[in-house]
Amino acid sequence: MATDHLNINEFFTKLSSLLDAHRTSAHGSVFLTQKRLSHSSSSSSAPTSAPFPDLDVSSPLPILIRASNGKSKRNRSAKVKISTVVQPDELEGFFVRYAEVMKAGTPMLKKRDRSGRKKAVKAKKKQKVDGGGEKKS
Repeated sequence: MATDHLNINEFFTKLSSLLDAHRTSAHGSVFLTQKRLSHSSSSSSAPTSAPFPDLDVSSPLPILIRASNGKSKRNRSAKVKISTVVQPDELEGFFVRYAEVMKAGTPMLKKRDRSGRKKAVKAKKKQKVDGGGEKKS
């Protein structure tokens, strides 16, 4: 597994270009993940007898942010994967800028059109009330 993470400025530059590439195409996905980095095995400050040493954290841990264009195994050459590590003291500024980049990169998002599904559910309820409520003897 490669550990070459981008610095924060490079990450935002590449994330913007990734979002722009998908905005210009008619379809596609961008996957964003974040997770807390755990203690490295070399600098284990927590006691090893604890079953989950990451739960007893004396200081904040950095966060790993990843973005990918979600290309499958068949089209692996076109897959773009970027990541960065954000230190705890940089989190607030990072997420402010992250929100700006995401808002700028996703202007065409709209609510899903679920009117067809709503009509089907409404028709089903109406049929139940009309047909199921009356019994003829």
